[in-house]
Amino acid sequence: MSVRLAAQCTDARVDQITPLLYEKFPDVAALAAAEPEEIEEIVRPCGLGRSKARDISACMRVLHEQYDDHVPETFEELLALPGVGRKSANLIMGDVFGKPAIVTDTHCIRLCNLIGLVDNIKEPAKVERELWKIIPPEEGNDLCHRFVHHGRAVCVARRPQCAACCLRDICRHGLEVSGGRFL
Repeated sequence: MSVRLAAQCTDARVDQITPLLYEKFPDVAALAAAEPEEIEEIVRPCGLGRSKARDISACMRVLHEQYDDHVPETFEELLALPGVGRKSANLIMGDVFGKPAIVTDTHCIRLCNLIGLVDNIKEPAKVERELWKIIPPEEGNDLCHRFVHHGRAVCVARRPQCAACCLRDICRHGLEVSGGRFL
């Protein structure tokens, strides 16, 4: 549920909203029984309230009716849930179940292109496929989390701090900025 709320929303906002949702609907069965409009009232501050509420409601109903209130543990089953795409399924596989996963969010895609792990590939599924070829399965989840942290703290999209970057010697942008010299 939190993964669905996080789309186009900050983690801080999701962290404010999820306790309110859990307070009113403490488990999968309660969410499955709720009307989407009830869920929407709570999740609206996360943006896209109507579609998120509809997806959460439908997903919880599937979890309740088909999975005995548990989240399925295979990638294919996760992808079949309403509102769950590749990014969400990978996040759940890696963070919840500790299984090999590569989450290709905007930070991952941007950094992979800058570093040269992929060459001008912007589609998340294509970046994911290319990374699986070169990243050991047990490293994928942690690597993507490191990319998120690095993308937020140092390699910020519109104002990268190349001089402070630990990757500047392999980064295409950093090399362009410095004229090929280390900053």
